[in-house]
Amino acid sequence: MKMLKVSFAELTARKRARALLDEGTFRELLDPFEGVESPHLETQGIIPQSDDGVIVGKGEFNQEPAVIIAIEGKFQGGGIGEVSGAKIAGTLELALQDNKNGIPTKVVILYDTGGVRLQEANYGLLAIAEIGAAISALREYTPVIGIIPGKIGCFGGMSLTAGLCSSLIMTKEGRLTLNGPEVIEQEAGIEEFDSQNRRLIWNTIGGEQRFSMGFVDHLVDDDLTAVREIVKEELKQNHSTLFRSEQVNLYRSRLKAIDPSQPENISKTRMNWNHREADQSEKSTHPSIKTSDVESRGRTWFSSLSGESEKKETPSVLCADKELDGEKIRFISVVPNPNSRFPRARKGEVGLEEGWTIAHYVKEAMEQDEEGKRRAIVAIVDVPSQAYGYNEEYFGLHQAGAAAVDAYAKARRAGHPIITLIVGNAISGGFLTHGLQSNILLALNDQDVNVHVMSKQSAARITRRTVQELEEATKKTTAMAYDVTSFAELGALDGLINGIDADHPGSKDIQMLESKIKEGVQAARSGTRDLSNRLETVEAKRSRKASIEVRQRLADLWN
Repeated sequence: MKMLKVSFAELTARKRARALLDEGTFRELLDPFEGVESPHLETQGIIPQSDDGVIVGKGEFNQEPAVIIAIEGKFQGGGIGEVSGAKIAGTLELALQDNKNGIPTKVVILYDTGGVRLQEANYGLLAIAEIGAAISALREYTPVIGIIPGKIGCFGGMSLTAGLCSSLIMTKEGRLTLNGPEVIEQEAGIEEFDSQNRRLIWNTIGGEQRFSMGFVDHLVDDDLTAVREIVKEELKQNHSTLFRSEQVNLYRSRLKAIDPSQPENISKTRMNWNHREADQSEKSTHPSIKTSDVESRGRTWFSSLSGESEKKETPSVLCADKELDGEKIRFISVVPNPNSRFPRARKGEVGLEEGWTIAHYVKEAMEQDEEGKRRAIVAIVDVPSQAYGYNEEYFGLHQAGAAAVDAYAKARRAGHPIITLIVGNAISGGFLTHGLQSNILLALNDQDVNVHVMSKQSAARITRRTVQELEEATKKTTAMAYDVTSFAELGALDGLINGIDADHPGSKDIQMLESKIKEGVQAARSGTRDLSNRLETVEAKRSRKASIEVRQRLADLWN
């Protein structure tokens, strides 16, 4: 008699985790009876949940130690806040430690998330950076399997972490994208993306499209047994080939073959995309456009700190090497390019070309320094956001971002001091892609330096508030504020630099920043190569207590 299928997507997060593990082995860490809730929701009139929407199930899979991380989309849209983010990152960090100690703990992440929980904003932004760092490191020891069952899907910064997974499994009901349809419509207009057009949505970010373009490894029926069988097969693999986020040459080659001004039919686009081979020459087939007449703080500080001898492969990503008191430093900055082939990335946004080019420049430095002293890499940050557009999502902006995240994280672990210098805006996926994987985080103390996950207009639309109501909420939750001094209170900054003319730096301003960068490089060389230092500052111990407590309690319950 044929067995009826059990829908995997229809199960709750807890039931999904329990169903994947071997029968009788499921043990939940920090279950609801532990009472670990978000401390930031009640003040905003939101009832918290005692597991904060993330289930951590430890047990066995196919008789081997395993941990399942399942996000519950029914609570706050699966949004990542301080507690839920710490549960995910802390679990990955403990699994990494297991594998380093010879315990082959397997990891599966079940994505049902809208990205950062906007009511906790920068708490979620920091947590997602830590999740990405942990996946990138853990993947070197054991496969990290991601599953997108359906319901909500995988959106926002969490899509970058999905792009880091060793293998990604998806149902056709799932969705995978950096920018949600409503956000694209808000930021770029209904002409760019109609958020009410269901066919457009599924043909752009749905499971079948993602699989056909190679952003997903397995398209599976919404059936528990089928999902479990594919996970079993994937966990047996040694994954000796390059991970998707490491295939920089291939994806840059694919992008070069695209002409966004001449849209092709879907079948032709997919054929050209999937049959394109990696171009080892790395030379652009498109003319180099002069962008030096376009002012931005990113360009100003790149020129001031490194000179003008930048590489010109992608006009919107500046890169140059410079000796500073015997220390070789590579400077990278994203700047506006009004002539970009991709119109939605013309004002300094991090788009498809920007993400893959950043990854290329970081990877290049790693390869050149493999036998010698690892140069420092300085990410100069002035990014208004990621790019919002149809082409960006269709061609996998989340994967371009994941590649840059992975490159920075790998370089940091290899011993390259990674220094971030925020001179302007550091917003959303743009900042996650370019800046948040550094050992040392520096920022100018200036009224036009802002750090956040989304523009106020889009954040208001998604949370169904007015902009005024949103601004009132920032007074109760520091992490929701946009100004850099509020971000500094979260403890992630290693230096807030005062007294600098951010727009027209003089010689003293430049000397001051060079001194801060040299100090940062020295601190990075003598410090840890992960992101744990961000939880060790005086400010973090005060403002990110929940992040620290969750990790400690997970560690106590781990064995």
